[in-house]
Amino acid sequence: MSGIPHAVVIAAVVVVVIVRQFRPRKVVEDVRRWWVLPVVLGWLAVREPGLIDPHHQLAAVALLVGDLLVGAVTGAAWAWTSRVWTDDSGAVRAQAGRATAVVWAGGLVLRLTLAGAGALAGVRQESGSIMLTLAVSLLLSGAVVMLRAHRPEWVTQGAGKGTLGR
Repeated sequence: MSGIPHAVVIAAVVVVVIVRQFRPRKVVEDVRRWWVLPVVLGWLAVREPGLIDPHHQLAAVALLVGDLLVGAVTGAAWAWTSRVWTDDSGAVRAQAGRATAVVWAGGLVLRLTLAGAGALAGVRQESGSIMLTLAVSLLLSGAVVMLRAHRPEWVTQGAGKGTLGR
């Protein structure tokens, strides 16, 4: 799978994640759920050849590391800018807000900047690097939200009041 199928998978995941994040959702205590999508995306990304340009290996690895760092920072910041609160039943809920949208936009700009730098350097980048970066973002985001959900001092009591849920 490459090219168009990867683009469809990436677009579908982004749409599903954005729609899900901007609605109040119950933080699932089931540890097995939040990491499944990132692991599947990561597996799809690394199983395909072309993740590293064989003609520009050092530059391709540097760009991939930069992409993964952008993904990690974006995912963690995304989770920290989401509201985390307990509802009336005591269930922990989370919802992204305006600050989260700014984080997404900033991460996208950084990713496009790295892709542009790679293109200027003649480094061929496949869609696998985008999928891997998205997987890292989702993995870190899920981990940080789960961490916040398990720390009472980082959870707002009541109907989602507060901007950072701390």
